[in-house]
Amino acid sequence: MAQRVTIQLVDDLDGGPATQMVTFALDGVTYEIDLSESNAGRLRGAFAAFIAAARRAGGTSTQGAGHRRPSRATTAARREELQAIREWARANGHPVSDRGRIPADIVDAYHNRHHVTEQPAAQEDAPAAPVPTVPTVAFSSEGNISAPVHA
Repeated sequence: MAQRVTIQLVDDLDGGPATQMVTFALDGVTYEIDLSESNAGRLRGAFAAFIAAARRAGGTSTQGAGHRRPSRATTAARREELQAIREWARANGHPVSDRGRIPADIVDAYHNRHHVTEQPAAQEDAPAAPVPTVPTVAFSSEGNISAPVHA
């Protein structure tokens, strides 16, 4: 028997059809709400005066509040590359330690001089999923609001 499953977003305020999810944070707590275009506009309008008077905090990330980059395990190939960068850096007068993080400017200089053409093999089993656009409004614990951004 064939089945067709439909997911319908519902506006959390009025129960009508929702067109977007808005993420915002206040006092360190992140919230998400599904809204129609009209209600999303009302929410942004309500924040507008606060956003205009506020200052942006926390850098230039357009990711939703609480977004963390996944950690990357150091593979044998990556260790070999890091060792090659250290050797190149020392040979070119850059101070670099035997262990720990290599400064980004040294890594950039290495890659700019040694046009690395090898790319990691793509995982054919995992098709790239589209990333939805999520408008974000973030509040800091001091009550500051960042401008709505699309993540």
